[in-house]
Amino acid sequence: MPHRLTPATRPTATLYLSAPEAARLIGARGLPACLRGIADSIAADFLRWGDFDKSARVASYSSGGAIELMPIADDATYTFKYVNGHPGNTRLGLSTVMAFGVLADVATGTPRFLSELTLTTAMRTAAMSAVAARALARPDSRVMALIGNGAQSEFQALAFQHLLGIRELRLFDTDPRATAKLRANLQDSGLAIVVCHSADEAARGADIITTITADKTRAVVLRADMVAPGTHINAVGGDCPGKTELEAAVLTLGRVFVEYIPQTRVEGEIQQMPADFPVTELWEVLAGRQAGRQTPDEVTVFDSVGFALEDFSALRYMYDAAREMGMGKHIELVPDLDDPRDLFALLRPPVRQPAATAHPINLTTAQAEPA
Repeated sequence: MPHRLTPATRPTATLYLSAPEAARLIGARGLPACLRGIADSIAADFLRWGDFDKSARVASYSSGGAIELMPIADDATYTFKYVNGHPGNTRLGLSTVMAFGVLADVATGTPRFLSELTLTTAMRTAAMSAVAARALARPDSRVMALIGNGAQSEFQALAFQHLLGIRELRLFDTDPRATAKLRANLQDSGLAIVVCHSADEAARGADIITTITADKTRAVVLRADMVAPGTHINAVGGDCPGKTELEAAVLTLGRVFVEYIPQTRVEGEIQQMPADFPVTELWEVLAGRQAGRQTPDEVTVFDSVGFALEDFSALRYMYDAAREMGMGKHIELVPDLDDPRDLFALLRPPVRQPAATAHPINLTTAQAEPA
C-alpha cells in the first residue's frame, strides 16, 4: 500500500498563518524579539539590494483610500503583499490597514507560505523605522515625539525603545481617545509618557520626531519651525499620492533618505518637491556607499512609504519562526494531483469500491460440531 502523504509533507502543501496564530507566535517569542528579528532581516536583505527584482507597488486609488499589491523576488524566493489603506474604515468598525501575503518558490512557483500581514506590517514598519534611525539619528537620542497615535503607534514606540534606547515619548493626536489608548497600552512598558496638547508641544525637546497620521490629505503635521538642529524625522504617514505630513520647507532643512526612489517620488513627502530634488536610498547608507548622519547638528529625514523588500524580510522571518515553533496549519491552497497533467481529475467523482461479500454462518453445522 503506497505511503499516504500528510498535508505537511505533500509537495504542494502551503503553511497558513492566521491572524490569531500570528498573535500567538508574537506573544510566545515576545514583541521586542520579533521587532529585533524583523529589523535584522530587513538590514540583511537591504545589503543584498542588487539581488532583487524590484518595482514600485501596483496601486488602485479611490476617494476613500487605496488597495495595493507589492511584489518582489530574488533568485530563490518570490513574495507579494496585498494591503489597503482606508482612513475612514474606523467609522465602520474596520481596520485602516488590512493585509495578507504569500511567499513562494521561484524555481517551481509553489506557494509555501500564506500569512496574515496586518499585525506583521505594523511590526515591519516599526522595524524599518528603527533600521533607518540607527543609521540616521544621533546615537544619544532618548526622547521621541509620536504625532499620530493610531493602530501602528505602539509598535513604533516599542521598536524605538528596544532597538534605539528611547526612554521618553511625547504624544499627540487630534483624537484624545487615540492618545488615551496608546498611553494605556504602554503603561507597563517602562517608557516615560508625556501627553501633549499640540504637535508643536510634542516636538519640543524631541531628538526624534515620528509622524504617523492616517488622513489622506496634504496635511502639515510638522512645520520647519518645529524642528531643532540635530533632529531625526521619521515620516511614516505619507504613503500615497496626495497624502503628505511635512511642510515642504522641512525637506530642505537637511538630507532626505528614502527606500526606493521610483516609488517615493510618487507617494512620499518628496512628491511635493521638484523631480530632481536630491535624495539618498537607505540601502546605500547601510552598505557604506553613502554617509548617514555626518554631524550632531544635522537634520535627517527618513521619507518612509513602505517598500516590498521589507515585506519580503518580514514574511521570511515569520515563515521561519512558524516552522521552528510548529505553528500554523498546512492547507491545500493548490491541488495535489497524482498526474499533474490531469487537472480534470479533481472534478471526477470518486470511484466507489464494491462492498465486501458477506459469508453467512451455517448455524446448523456450527451447532452440530462437538465442543
